[in-house]
Amino acid sequence: MHAREGLATASVDWIATLRAKRAARLDVSHLRFRRGQGEAPALHCFVLDCSGSMLGGERLARAKGLLIALFDRAYRERAEVALVCFGGGRAEVRRQPGTAHWFNDRWIAPIGGGGGTPLRLGLATASTVLARAARRKASQRRWLWLLSDGRTNERPAAPVLADRIVVVDFEEGRVRVGGAKALALDWRAQYVPAESLQYERGV
Repeated sequence: MHAREGLATASVDWIATLRAKRAARLDVSHLRFRRGQGEAPALHCFVLDCSGSMLGGERLARAKGLLIALFDRAYRERAEVALVCFGGGRAEVRRQPGTAHWFNDRWIAPIGGGGGTPLRLGLATASTVLARAARRKASQRRWLWLLSDGRTNERPAAPVLADRIVVVDFEEGRVRVGGAKALALDWRAQYVPAESLQYERGV
């Protein structure tokens, strides 16, 4: 599946998800996914926007809370995770691909933010991570999660080695630029407003 085909709806087991959700509001912990026969555990590469605009309204803190919840889910599913952070004119790999651990909050909590929004650099760094992972495990399904408010003029192309892409939008307020939603449309990715999700753990 090509990256620009986005997140295939068929990959989500909606019956199992709704069964787990019951009457509660949809939470990331409720999501259930189908795995093909003989398919290796997926790699979830998270790209976290740590720019100055994410500091307003504690958006970065909420993004880290969601990140911890997603890492916890990956730990339960024995999936692999990676983390790329970008902001202030640079991007860095904070966690190389590997199995998630239960103590995720201990190293995610101290991540800070500020400065500009080098989205293109962040995605280029994530593309390098995905390329190395593809060489290591060619058959592995590779997810890319962008956690951002989309406050940037950059409109980079979708990473070609991401099989599935999810854009989680942390922009809020009455007046919105809509950058994250525009990216999701360009990439034909799944678009998720962060305000539509609930998660118990946070930093």
